Amino acid sequence: MKKVAVNLQEFLRTRKETIEHHLPIYVKQLNAPPILKESMLYSLEAGGKRLRPILVLALLHAYGKNEEQGLPIGCAVEMIHTYSLIHDDLPCMDDDDLRRGKPTNHKVFGEAAAVLAGDGLLTEAFRVIATLDMVSAEKRIALIKELSAAIGAEGMVGGQVADMEAEGKKVTPAELEAIHAMKTAKLLSFSIVAGAILSDAPNVEIERLRQFGFHIGIAFQIRDDILDLEGSEDKIGKRIGSDTANEKTTYPSMLTLTGAKEKLNDHIQSAKGLLYELSLEKELLTELCELIGNRDH
Repeated sequence: MKKVAVNLQEFLRTRKETIEHHLPIYVKQLNAPPILKESMLYSLEAGGKRLRPILVLALLHAYGKNEEQGLPIGCAVEMIHTYSLIHDDLPCMDDDDLRRGKPTNHKVFGEAAAVLAGDGLLTEAFRVIATLDMVSAEKRIALIKELSAAIGAEGMVGGQVADMEAEGKKVTPAELEAIHAMKTAKLLSFSIVAGAILSDAPNVEIERLRQFGFHIGIAFQIRDDILDLEGSEDKIGKRIGSDTANEKTTYPSMLTLTGAKEKLNDHIQSAKGLLYELSLEKELLTELCELIGNRDH
């Protein structure tokens, strides 16, 4: 197994470029109404960190495998992440006017088109995985099973419902963590597990990586909560302070800003600790942990 160290910033730049080259191809080739494709592409091409697809490729890289087989999976994950953002921004949900510095999808195309653009991205993501020709049928089924669990009623969708129900209410630390484990961590964890499945990682390592994904997912959410208080609107690309306006319980509101930063560090350290039990190249993933804990957008 060939393990090649790489500079983090170079890895992020080159993989982001590759992902953003391939992403629109899946939509442009569809035989669908032009306005639907335009709406889907508007949000899909709006930019962003592309962290979730990069994590798929990072796992393949860490195991010394061919990253090319993970590119369609990464694009599928980004389609799903984008669909979730389109729906989250709707007036019936978080009611946001800006996303990544641009008007939100429903502000440009209307609410009905935004809903359907999200539906289209979600559905196409599963077709991308189901029709992979460089991955065995057994792996495709495993990936679809993992993804369905990560984003459905027991994952991202359920987490969004729980988050909305918690607005204006007092929740316990355990309840808050459970919300964000579903809403945020499970999709991030899928990206990592998907890369491990494609890399033929042993089951025991896949389960440890699932825990790794949980910790970086919760850390990602805590950092989001912190940035909502002290981040730059120009860098984040949307209004800050929306959590307070929506009466959401966040890690800073529950633990104080200092306590939230301590909890963030605890999850980052737990994630890094899990890496030392694995047979993969650790440097890149360790640096990605630090990036998640220290990001400014």
